[in-house]
Amino acid sequence: MKKRAALTGQVSDFDLRLLRVFKTVVDCGGISAAEVELKVSRSAISTSIADLEKRLGMRLCQRGRAGFSVTQEGRETYRAVLQLLASLEGFKTQINAIQDELRGEFNIGIMDSLATMYRSMRITDSLTRLKQLGPEVSINLSMNAPSEIERAVLDGRLHVGVVKHSKPFPGLEYCPLYQEQSRLYCGHKHPLFNAAQQDLNPEQVVSHEAVMSAYVQAVDVKAINEQLRGHATASTREAAAFLILTGCFIGYLPTHMAERWVDEGRMRELLPEHFHFETKYSAIVHKGAAPHLVRDTFMDELRKTEPAT
Repeated sequence: MKKRAALTGQVSDFDLRLLRVFKTVVDCGGISAAEVELKVSRSAISTSIADLEKRLGMRLCQRGRAGFSVTQEGRETYRAVLQLLASLEGFKTQINAIQDELRGEFNIGIMDSLATMYRSMRITDSLTRLKQLGPEVSINLSMNAPSEIERAVLDGRLHVGVVKHSKPFPGLEYCPLYQEQSRLYCGHKHPLFNAAQQDLNPEQVVSHEAVMSAYVQAVDVKAINEQLRGHATASTREAAAFLILTGCFIGYLPTHMAERWVDEGRMRELLPEHFHFETKYSAIVHKGAAPHLVRDTFMDELRKTEPAT
């Protein structure tokens, strides 16, 4: 039996309001958490979700005593809502570009733990300049895994992303940004912390339990990490730092991130001449995307920050 089309007629302002409520509920992880964000009561939010489900003809989420969860149809609808809202924002930006004014939202996604790269403030300085040129621009910055950032740039949810530059992804344009040094560390509670440098050797170091990265890495970096005895995993570099500071594990961290703990005497490098690697970062945009005044202005300012060679 053929299903009736879930969404017929024009998408009204009321429909958009319901979709935005649903997006906020999913982003917040439930109706109770969304109550503060939306500044309306839980009963009003629940009514909006029910109205949207009736409008679309599908169950978007489970809610009740068992807790809140999004259905498969709800997850697919959520992705479609993100694309719709990104398209609407792109339309507003293009109209504003006709007036040659910097307005609208600017969505940028970066990897975690780059804020401590304070000696090379290219992203920060470019955002500062963007706000100076367009005070009415609203900046939305999110932190995600590289693969999610790439997908979000490709489908229009993000205008710009900052990711590790490994294998170029088709459809993306890359602007080189940073070169990051990483070294092997242990915490002050670890048995290796007080060992004299001359008494350490690579075989002894790698015999200790290590924290491994759960996120995708370049082939050469992955090979370096695989020299270690993985007994824990971390989804981010900050998570790796937590585990290293327990004193139970050794692990790789960027030098700019670990510097504060080294200065405080809570971490030390382990044979940096042997255990180290370099990571390159790039800003990414959708290759061949339609002109976008805010994004293009940011990228122009970013390129101006490139160190002289």
